[in-house]
Amino acid sequence: MVTLTRPRPAAGRNPRAKGEILARLRSAEGHLRGIHRMINEDRYSVDVLKQTKAVQRAIDKVNVLVLERHLNHCVSGGIRLEDPQERERVVSELLDVLEDGTGNKR
Repeated sequence: MVTLTRPRPAAGRNPRAKGEILARLRSAEGHLRGIHRMINEDRYSVDVLKQTKAVQRAIDKVNVLVLERHLNHCVSGGIRLEDPQERERVVSELLDVLEDGTGNKR
């Protein structure tokens, strides 16, 4: 029988995964600081937009890394649970996170 004891950390206990996630977040953080500076300096809007896209790409990569870890370690165990309500909770939790933000519900 598979049991989930508590939510697991985003990077688990894998130092490489944690390092990769933190590196992506540092990249996004650096780009955000640059955008702040560019706005204060009245920089060209296209240059600012390029930096905001870089932030979005870095955050998107963080999302992929965290989601991959979650699918492999939490969801895969959760769907093997004997309790149908707990299986539904695990799936529902993931679907809620994956909603597109437009208010469209499953």
